[in-house]
Amino acid sequence: MTTSSIPIALTIAGTDPTGGAGVQADLKTFSAFGVYGASVITALVAQNTQGVRAIHDVPPPFIAEQLASVFDDLDVRAVKIGMLSQPAVIETVAASLDRHGAGNIVVDPVMVAASGDRLLVPEAVEALRSVLIPKALVITPNMPEAAALLDEDIAADEPAMVRQAEGLLKLGCRAVLLKGGHGQGPESVDILLDGADMHRFTARRVNTKNTHGTGCTLSSAIAAGLAQGESLGEAVALAKAYISRAIAASDDLSVGHGHGPVHHYFGLWR
Repeated sequence: MTTSSIPIALTIAGTDPTGGAGVQADLKTFSAFGVYGASVITALVAQNTQGVRAIHDVPPPFIAEQLASVFDDLDVRAVKIGMLSQPAVIETVAASLDRHGAGNIVVDPVMVAASGDRLLVPEAVEALRSVLIPKALVITPNMPEAAALLDEDIAADEPAMVRQAEGLLKLGCRAVLLKGGHGQGPESVDILLDGADMHRFTARRVNTKNTHGTGCTLSSAIAAGLAQGESLGEAVALAKAYISRAIAASDDLSVGHGHGPVHHYFGLWR
């Protein structure tokens, strides 16, 4: 393996054939940040802006071979992990990350699609908690995901979000970014907690139904910033600004008949 002149980030996630979420959204985000994107497919997902139709899981041994192919050849500086729907897949990915000495791991605990369809089997939740989350530099749950990981009700206000972020930190990750997109009020507030400091990241809430792929995009934007050498706090700030503008520009796309995708290339397309 040789050192690359361009920062490289790896996404480990499921697919979206309509291009708004999953690996496709991650690669678009990496590209928008000027980062070279590599990908390992964990599941083929038949989905669109209206919902999920079917999930075809990739066999864990083949996932391990994909990971070895990337790490044996590329200088990966950050890893974004998205949809891992089965316990065996989670265990395989975790073991491979250890084997290859991966760092700057961003875990987006994908459980439910924007359409409401479940993407993670119930028995995989414990594997996510105990096997993968402890390896993360940062995890990026939304409010329902945080509640599910803690077996609690969804946070009703910002103090409750902070308490849940503290609870998630006890699972062993180094930092938690609890996203407030499902909250109320004129601002969307995300809470970053690393055990020593707490930071609030706010953005004006955008009135649009086009939120397909927001979680994938935010977490991959954080990974892109880390790959470029940014600190976690700065990477989160850059990612928050990016996803806010991508959501604000989403109505310009008019893609699909359901919850359309955010505009990953708002700064590049004219």
